Order: sequence, then structure tokens, then C-alpha cells
Amino acid sequence: MSQRVRIMVGELKAKAMLNDTETAKKVLGVLPVSASVNVWGEEIYFGIPIEADLENAVDTVNLGEIAYWPQGKALCIFFGRTPVSEGDEIRPISAVNVIGEVEGSPRLFQELLDGLRKGERITISK
Repeated sequence: MSQRVRIMVGELKAKAMLNDTETAKKVLGVLPVSASVNVWGEEIYFGIPIEADLENAVDTVNLGEIAYWPQGKALCIFFGRTPVSEGDEIRPISAVNVIGEVEGSPRLFQELLDGLRKGERITISK
């Protein structure tokens, strides 16, 4: 069963729907979680206290997808190209497990880049 979650970073608030994968279930099990935001191109990522192996892993993602990055033990929100993207694709640094997607326009996260302060906190809750 899919589960809706809330994402908050500073003044930015968004909703997302997580899928039914085992990785998504692990993420739901540790919510709420709060961490410092990192930005890589047009990707937000942050550490999360779970471990999961590759599960239906992909090398490219769609705009607005949320994924778990096993190598970095991090959640990633993709809202555009990364430094390793080719053409119009959205490419993580290595394979990720897609666990959901942002509802509405994921471009909202672009606003975050303009006002992002070092150490800004992101919170994801049920």
C-alpha cells in the first residue's frame, strides 16, 4: 500500500507518495527523520538511518522521483539534471532504488537552491 509523506525544508513544504517496495517500507519505519541537506546539481540528498540493498535499481530517474542511494545510505530527491547527466536525462552518481515521487511540481525544489543555507534541515514525516 502506498503511503503519503510530508517534506519540509525551511519554508518549502511538499507532499510525496512512497511506493510499496521493501526499501520504502524501511524508510517509513524510521519516519519522522530530519537531516542536513546536501545538493548535487538539481538533486537534494541526505543521510537516513537505514540500510538496503539494490532493489529494482535504476541508473536514470524521472523528474520528481525520490530514491534511496545504497552506497551513500541517503535519500535523494531529483528535480533536474545532475553533474553526470547526459542530454536531458536525470542520472544519479550510481544506481538507486526509486521509492516514490513528489506530488505536484518537483521544480518547487529549485527554489531551495536560491535560499539554501549550509546545514539547512530537511524533515520527512508521515
